[in-house]
Amino acid sequence: MAEAEIRRLMKSLGETINETLSDSPKINEAIQNIRDAGYEVFLIIEATIGFNRKGKGERETVAAPAKVDDPVRLRITSEDAKFLKSLKIAIDSE
Repeated sequence: MAEAEIRRLMKSLGETINETLSDSPKINEAIQNIRDAGYEVFLIIEATIGFNRKGKGERETVAAPAKVDDPVRLRITSEDAKFLKSLKIAIDSE
């Protein structure tokens, strides 16, 4: 498989992941809860996709970050914020 084909397939996977997250009712509801609380939230998800070439005993491993251009917005409830704070995870608000 040519490198251009691999990149095309990886881009397609990234777009599919982005669409799935954007269409998630739970994610959209969580985002709306944060907006209702007066905050704007940005969710940036980075993924590393790895795969092995199959066949003829050849083992070529390729791993590359999947880039999705459109950020997904995440909404965090006050309960989520309390939980994250208990784990000493800060939430940046813009």
